[in-house]
Amino acid sequence: VQFVESGGGLVQPGGSLRLSCTASGFTFSRYDMNWYRQAPGKERELVATITATDGSTHYTDFVKGRFTISRDNAKNTVYLQMNSLKPEDTAVYYCNRRWYQASWGQGTQVTVSS
Repeated sequence: VQFVESGGGLVQPGGSLRLSCTASGFTFSRYDMNWYRQAPGKERELVATITATDGSTHYTDFVKGRFTISRDNAKNTVYLQMNSLKPEDTAVYYCNRRWYQASWGQGTQVTVSS
């Protein structure tokens, strides 16, 4: 099982980024997927979830209304559209299965700064 995250970068407050995570080594369409993030000196935290069955989505309070998770099962990829970014969104972002988590990828760095 492998996850490859991409799409991060440096963005000004209020800006947008779209993260991608391409998975391999398992039947992607059968698994709920999560995005997580880890800021310097803090523990990794859950950001958003998308289910396998019907594509329903769930967000933690600090990203509701700003972030959108989506998936493309044909491409084995989960996305995170991030709008209205804030400096506190600065972190390394990771994806993983919601259940039966596998080894973490390298993540993608998001830095929100003016």
